[in-house]
Amino acid sequence: MKNSIFFCEVDIMKFTALVETDVGNTKKTNQDSSLIKIATTPMGKDILLAVLCDGMGGLQKGELASATAVRYFERWFYKELPYQLKNLNWEGLSESWKRLIENLNTLILRYGEKNKITLGTTLTAFLSIDDSYMIAHVGDSRAYRLHNDLKQLTEDHTYVAREVKRGNMTYQEAKRSPRRNVLLQCIGASKRVVPELIFGKLQCGSNYLLCSDGFRNEISPEEIFQHLKPGEGITREDSKSHLKHLINTAKERKERDNLTAILIKVE
Repeated sequence: MKNSIFFCEVDIMKFTALVETDVGNTKKTNQDSSLIKIATTPMGKDILLAVLCDGMGGLQKGELASATAVRYFERWFYKELPYQLKNLNWEGLSESWKRLIENLNTLILRYGEKNKITLGTTLTAFLSIDDSYMIAHVGDSRAYRLHNDLKQLTEDHTYVAREVKRGNMTYQEAKRSPRRNVLLQCIGASKRVVPELIFGKLQCGSNYLLCSDGFRNEISPEEIFQHLKPGEGITREDSKSHLKHLINTAKERKERDNLTAILIKVE
């Protein structure tokens, strides 16, 4: 049975999603990968899948790891999700994603061992069905909600974030720490990965942002909110321009990493 029996992609939905990416100031390749899929079902369910992966800077073949992760989620969207929608259950969906991430981690890890290289990727994946969403997260890419304020939905899986949470380090000390980029886990470079899973209800008139660390390292939370907050009359072109402005600002401030952001607008 073909997937189109269960759902088909459409151009106009209650979601608007766009992505901007830039190789940045110093790297020769863009190791970030992203995916946006928007669909509806014959039963009238609106679906959005957005995935952002940051291939690990400094590790070999980071672009391969991030692109592989994105392809895995794209295949899941077409091959598995249509069947799970017939008996929609968020616990079942989360278990499906856990298996996907575990298999992906094993695949990349074995590839690295076979080729005697180290590679890995962060993952922040956002799935929305009607008025509910699920996020799966590994690493230090982030997901935010923008409504009346800016709220970080994910936790950074980094050494400094853990130390700040434990009270051993201040936020400012973490920003200056030479270990600020040390990840506690990432897909393909960790023997075992435990994704952070977050569930919530969509807020009408809200925006959701997925971004790599290169996008937000040199940009303040206040700047992100000011430029990407929801509001009447803000067109897709306006939002695209605001994303480009933030990327250019980060580059002007000497950001060295690749920069990628996905903005999801809920009408």
